[in-house]
Amino acid sequence: MNAKDRKLLRLGYLGATVAALCCFTPLLVVILGAAGLSVVVGGLDFLLFPALFTSLGVIAQALYLRSGGKGSSPRNTIFVIVIGLSALLLAFEFRFALAISLAAAATVGAYAAYLHLSRDQSTA
Repeated sequence: MNAKDRKLLRLGYLGATVAALCCFTPLLVVILGAAGLSVVVGGLDFLLFPALFTSLGVIAQALYLRSGGKGSSPRNTIFVIVIGLSALLLAFEFRFALAISLAAAATVGAYAAYLHLSRDQSTA
């Protein structure tokens, strides 16, 4: 894994962590309220959930690159999934936000396991 792929993976982890903290805790609400910017709190979900899904997509792409990049790139598929999950949340008016977010994170984890197993099988 080269330094660029490692940096991309770290960026994805950082973005997903920050977005998850801001989505599922009142951290950003308290910070914005203390700064006198509580007027923007109502629209945060429209930015934070797509940011979370985008960060998970960056992680998936970095994991693909780390695995050696064999086969076709999942970049277009990741893009469609990120847009689809964001649209799904808007359609359900954020009612299933936690379940959809956990499912997205679990899918990235399963993809990581798949890449790891396929890399192990190709070296055996």
